[in-house]
Amino acid sequence: MDWTKEEAKFLETLNDPDKIQGFLDTVDYNPKYECKSPRWVMRKRSAHCFEGALFAAAALQFKGYKPLIVDMKSQNDDDHVLAVFKKDGYWGAIGKSNFTTLRYREPVYRDLRELIMSYFDFYFNMNGYKSLRSYSIPLDLTVYNKLNWATTDDDLEYIGDKLEKIRHYPVLSENMIKNLKTASDVVVKAGLMGSKAEGLFKPK
Repeated sequence: MDWTKEEAKFLETLNDPDKIQGFLDTVDYNPKYECKSPRWVMRKRSAHCFEGALFAAAALQFKGYKPLIVDMKSQNDDDHVLAVFKKDGYWGAIGKSNFTTLRYREPVYRDLRELIMSYFDFYFNMNGYKSLRSYSIPLDLTVYNKLNWATTDDDLEYIGDKLEKIRHYPVLSENMIKNLKTASDVVVKAGLMGSKAEGLFKPK
């Protein structure tokens, strides 16, 4: 990737996945329907979940990890995208979200499904409806390295299109969905702490 000296110097400071998450927690939530590159995130200090996942994947790649992202599909809610990584054989994740509960996960999960299910009870819409329904296989962004996905000025919606098409695994049966309980008011309040209203999904 054609990082500038200043960008590379900054990425050197993000030498642990937790520090990457720490940076994403400091940037504004981007409510616009667009998909800018990790370079744009660094310069504008703004990102939505997809842009945040791409930035985290780029920062992880800079430190020698594979740049992997996973799509989480929902019902009556926004989908969510994570950057995932393995450390000592266990999965962890980094995420930018308008909900506090859908961000970092320590690398302590034995497989990808176990990691994804750690989000289930905390993946809800504004009404407390638990909305997670499936997750994708990891998409390795090295296939787009020739397109300079991390530093381009072009929109990266083509990566989102690919995420839509790859295999997804359901996490619930129809019977489970019928019996779901809503998240409590206190948990919903905690999830919405510091959220940007214009970027929140409006449930039907």
